[in-house]
Amino acid sequence: MKLPRNISTYCPFCKTHTSHEVEPVKKKRASELKWGQRRFRKVMKGYRGFPRPKPEGREKPTRRIYLRKRCKQCKKAHQSKCIRAKKFQLTG
Repeated sequence: MKLPRNISTYCPFCKTHTSHEVEPVKKKRASELKWGQRRFRKVMKGYRGFPRPKPEGREKPTRRIYLRKRCKQCKKAHQSKCIRAKKFQLTG
């Protein structure tokens, strides 16, 4: 899927349609202090095996892509709902 780097769309802060710059959202590093990660480390410690079964079957054919749109007038960003695509590319 090809998408232009600059699009005109609705800005919830300006409350009008303005020009926006589009950028893909990068995944943040997971925190080691979250309860799920602490439980995972506790289970993996020692001579135990992996705490959950390995996923069976194949991967999904598409990936989720989250887009951050930054308004060129007010410089505020908002994130849209995810889209699914096999390939993703920002053009222009």
